[in-house]
Amino acid sequence: MDNLLSIIIPCYNEEETLNRVIDSIRAVDLPYGMQKEIVIVNDCSTDRTFELLEEHLEKTGDEGIRIYHQAVNMGKGAAIHRGIREVNGEYLIVQDADLEYDPREYKDLLKPCVEGFADVVYGSRFRGNNPHRILFYWHSIGNRLLTRLSNMLTNLNLTDMETCYKLFRSDLIKSLDLKEFRFGFEPEVTAKISRISGIRIYEVGISYYGRTYAEGKKIRWQDGFRALWCILKYNVSRRR
Repeated sequence: MDNLLSIIIPCYNEEETLNRVIDSIRAVDLPYGMQKEIVIVNDCSTDRTFELLEEHLEKTGDEGIRIYHQAVNMGKGAAIHRGIREVNGEYLIVQDADLEYDPREYKDLLKPCVEGFADVVYGSRFRGNNPHRILFYWHSIGNRLLTRLSNMLTNLNLTDMETCYKLFRSDLIKSLDLKEFRFGFEPEVTAKISRISGIRIYEVGISYYGRTYAEGKKIRWQDGFRALWCILKYNVSRRR
C-alpha cells in the first residue's frame, strides 16, 4: 500500500519495554503524509509480554496493530521473516522491542526513499552526532570488523552492517529468499540486497540507547561467530 510504513517488531520476553515501544511508535508523526502499521511477531515468549500487551491495548486501542504468534521459539530472524510476509506497506523497517533505537528517527530513514534517491536506508550508530550510550568496547570492535569484512565482499562502504534500523522498499525485500533464523539475518540480507541490479543504498546517522546484559540484552559472542559465517556463506557461496 502506497504511503504506508510497516514497522515489524520481533519480540521475545520483553515485558519491561514492549508497551513503551508501542507508545513511542504511536507518538511519531511521519512526514510526507505517511501512515503506520505495526506488525508484532511474538517469538513464543515465556514471560508476561503479551498478557501485558493485551491489557495495554484494551486501554489504548489496537488500531493499526497486528500480532502474530510463532508456535515455537525460532529466533529473531525467523520472526522478521514472518513479519515481512505479513506487512502491507510500501516501506518496512525493523524495530527492536527493547528501546535501544528511537522511532522518532524514522523520518530520517524515510527521507532518501520518499524523495526518490534510495531503495534501502541503513541507520548507522557510528555516524553523525546523535546520542550513543557508552557500553562494550569489544562489541564495537566486533561490529566494525564484521562490517568491514561484509563490505569487502559486497563492495559496499557501510559503517554499520549490524544495525537493527534498516528501511527497505517492501517489494525488494519480499523478493529475497531469506534463510537465517537468528542474528544471521543482518549479514544475509545485506549480502542479498547488495546483489539486486541497480539497488540504491543510503546510510544515515542514528541514536543508540544500548542495554547491558543485566537490562535484557540478548545477543551473545556466539552470534558474532555466526554472523562471520553468514558473511562468508552468503557472499562467497552466491548460489544460495
